[in-house]
Amino acid sequence: MNEGQGRKRWTVAVCVGLGGLLLAAMPLRAESWQSAAAQAFVDSERAAEVAQNKVEEEQAAADAAQEKKEAEQDRQEMMADMYNDGRGYLDEGDYGDAAKKFSELAKMAGPQTDAALYWAAYANNKLGKKDVALESIGVLKRRYPQSRWKKDAEALEIEIRQGAGHPVNPDSQSDNDLKILALQGIMNNDPSTGIPMVEKYLNGTSDPRDKSKALFLLVQSGSPQAQEMLAKIARGQSNPELQRKAVEYLGMTGGKGGGKLLGEIYSSTSDPEVKRAVLHSYMIAGDREGLEAAAKKETNESLKHEAIRQMGLVGDKEGLQSLYKTETSIETKKEILQGLFLSGDSARLSELALSEKNPELRKAAIRNLGLLGGKDPALQTIYAKESDRGVKEEIMNAYFIGGNAGALVTIAKSEKDPELKKMAVSKLSLMNSKEGNQYLMELLK
Repeated sequence: MNEGQGRKRWTVAVCVGLGGLLLAAMPLRAESWQSAAAQAFVDSERAAEVAQNKVEEEQAAADAAQEKKEAEQDRQEMMADMYNDGRGYLDEGDYGDAAKKFSELAKMAGPQTDAALYWAAYANNKLGKKDVALESIGVLKRRYPQSRWKKDAEALEIEIRQGAGHPVNPDSQSDNDLKILALQGIMNNDPSTGIPMVEKYLNGTSDPRDKSKALFLLVQSGSPQAQEMLAKIARGQSNPELQRKAVEYLGMTGGKGGGKLLGEIYSSTSDPEVKRAVLHSYMIAGDREGLEAAAKKETNESLKHEAIRQMGLVGDKEGLQSLYKTETSIETKKEILQGLFLSGDSARLSELALSEKNPELRKAAIRNLGLLGGKDPALQTIYAKESDRGVKEEIMNAYFIGGNAGALVTIAKSEKDPELKKMAVSKLSLMNSKEGNQYLMELLK
């Protein structure tokens, strides 16, 4: 066998050997595929089972959450019903059942717990169970320091302690309103003890508005010691704002002695606002003499005019008439005319509307007559004789303001000046009066 034939046989042998190996390997690979497929099937079954279990667990959790939600909703509704029942018992004066209902509600730790604690304390206080009531208030203050019921509870606590003969020290209270309540209780029960405490509070650093409340406790007291302290503060032995408040209170309580004190304060102070407060207090007290003295002596025009207005408010017609005769300032005389209007002195205004030489003052008098109703016959007399167009217009304004349509119809019928006639008709068109409308219909015909 030559070399070529030998190489050919070797190649065939190699190929045959490889083929055999491949044929031998084929059954093994099929078995592996079958095993992998089976494993995949098992894994998918397990995954489906896990997924199903997860779905069931989630559904169970959702059902439990829904049950919990429904149970909580039922609980909330039950607590709301308990609260309403308790309030109903209170309205009926059944404090025993109210205290029981609110005590049960407070133990449930719901959103009404702070309110329940307050009402339980309220009901038990009504039953005379003060210790039980104070215990409820203590729980409320400790557990719910931000509760909107806290201030009411603290006020109730003050009431309970004072009723039990244990006055509350105002300095121990953190809330100014509660301090005022404590001071009020002490002033009502023992003024001799309360007045020094009020004085201490007024000398402290509290808000001026709270100090004003404390100051009013002195007014309410009416005791000589309280009046003495009020007078001290009114004289200026405190801050200006509190002084002004004390001055106002003097007008409410001072009587004749108060009027004398107000006069001293007015003369001694240079603060315009304190003086205004004195004038206002004169008005409250009906002190015509004090107001008239201030109006005559005051050099500050604004304060002088304020005094004149207050004279009008107290009805001091004689004082205003006397002042008008001696006054030289046009502006001040206008204020006096306003004061006469405030006092309702139509007779003097009518007289001045007829006799006053100054057109501006005459107009002011006429304007105030209009504010008093525009019925004064002097207006018609003035209109008939008047040559000043501005005064005539002011009289028509007075009729319009006073609702005197008949007088305007008379002017519209008799007036020769087209512009004045038109003005009268224009005002009638706005008044919607029977007499005026009849005249307007006549014009249309």
